Amino acid sequence: MEETQTIQQMCATFGVTPRTLRFYESKELLFPKREGTRRLFTRRDSARLKLILRGKRFGFSLEEIRQLLDMYDIGDGQATQFQETYRIACARLEDMERQRDELNEAIDELKAQLDWGRQLLHQKTRTAD
Repeated sequence: MEETQTIQQMCATFGVTPRTLRFYESKELLFPKREGTRRLFTRRDSARLKLILRGKRFGFSLEEIRQLLDMYDIGDGQATQFQETYRIACARLEDMERQRDELNEAIDELKAQLDWGRQLLHQKTRTAD
């Protein structure tokens, strides 16, 4: 008999809510077995959830994650899955670096404005004395 986890066990293991697990199931990312109204998650579901959470952390869309997970069963030793994951991850890294650069630029501009404002306030308070 295959080892399974209940929804509560999955939530505790991965730090997610039951709603999250049901959402991923509705998006056909997870496929728990059913015993009446109980959901029982297999080791495969655990592995998939680990990859889903990692993909979300890196900013992959749920559709990208679903497509990557679906590639597991192609039968080529996951070569296609790894290749596509690598391609998407490289593109995501470029996006993240671009966003970081834009954020650094905005931070520098805001710091310059705050410096200007601090100097102006200092001048105003000195002339008011």
